[in-house]
Amino acid sequence: MKNNKMKLLAVMMMICMLAVGLTGCGGSDSNTIKIGLLNEMTGGNATLGTSAANGAKLAFKEINANGGVLGKQIEAVVADNKSEPAEAANAITKLINQDKVVAVTGTFSSSNAIAAASVAEAAKVPYLAAGATNPKVTVDEKSGKVFDYVFRVCFIDPFQGTVAANFATDNLKLTKAVILVDNSSDYSKGLADFFKKAFTAKNGQILGEEAYLQKDQDFKTILTKIKALNPEIIYVPGYYEEVGKIVKQAREIDLKCVIMGGDGWDSPKLGEIAGADALNNTFFTNHYSVDSDDEKSKAFVEAYTKEYGQKPDALAVLGYDAARVLIDAITRANSTEPAKIQAALTETKDFAAISGDTTLNATHDAVKNAVVIEMKNGKQEFKASVKP
Repeated sequence: MKNNKMKLLAVMMMICMLAVGLTGCGGSDSNTIKIGLLNEMTGGNATLGTSAANGAKLAFKEINANGGVLGKQIEAVVADNKSEPAEAANAITKLINQDKVVAVTGTFSSSNAIAAASVAEAAKVPYLAAGATNPKVTVDEKSGKVFDYVFRVCFIDPFQGTVAANFATDNLKLTKAVILVDNSSDYSKGLADFFKKAFTAKNGQILGEEAYLQKDQDFKTILTKIKALNPEIIYVPGYYEEVGKIVKQAREIDLKCVIMGGDGWDSPKLGEIAGADALNNTFFTNHYSVDSDDEKSKAFVEAYTKEYGQKPDALAVLGYDAARVLIDAITRANSTEPAKIQAALTETKDFAAISGDTTLNATHDAVKNAVVIEMKNGKQEFKASVKP
């Protein structure tokens, strides 16, 4: 009898130990769903990453106020990738292995997203990038295979680069360009390449190509060389920190030509760094304009401004949209199992996002419009909306 009691006790302890690994020995399920927010909270792209995180947090707050999802509240777990690819890989590893999130969203920088994507794919946890536009985020560069578990809610650089080139040639009637690329950025190099292909296809001439690195401070030697080429436009597909310095120093040496770039420009810091006057005669492609007269957009701008005390930029919108698309997938999957969320994401079609109705295509990229923004006296002014 004593031996039977001992065996029974041993079995009960084993069951309890197994249960701890699943839901805790008490067997009660958590009343929250953990979702990772992987963003550039510090480092060179901190304003963009913070905006994306704020947008996602607002979306989760609204969803929780309306009862949550699958009867549970959403718990956002924020991880700082510090604007560095190695840190992005470390941060998403922690989110998956230690924090036990069911999915991850966020990230603006393509280099950071590419690093995070391989981790998510290996772990088979859905990762929905907010603003990373390089094609290599969702497609393995070596094999050419689409990552099963990696998605994004933004357009990609082949489209963005073509929009910029077509606007320069068709709208601004410019045919002579110099490209100034950030050689430390996958985003910048990719976007420059797509602009070049589209610009030359429209009979534009590339007079020269120059390069810099993130965190460079003095660009006047390069800009003086560019000035001697007498371009009509300089294409600078970089991030706001360096772009602001480039624009400021270009005007200081009386380089008055058009300067154009991509969505990495979209930060209030750009005007602070470059100065309002220096930014006149500059343009950039973007995902969204805060001046949109769409009713959903107006409501979002009002809610975001009330929550954070400032108007949203494009990354705030994309962070919000990514969070909503992810929750929509969880709702349709009726599950928090990563494989079921992944399957639901592949079926996302015509989701009514703030940045435009969103369909995820065969390469897990969003099909949506781009906008062109002009900087006038330090303020953004909507110029055009371009369909894919």
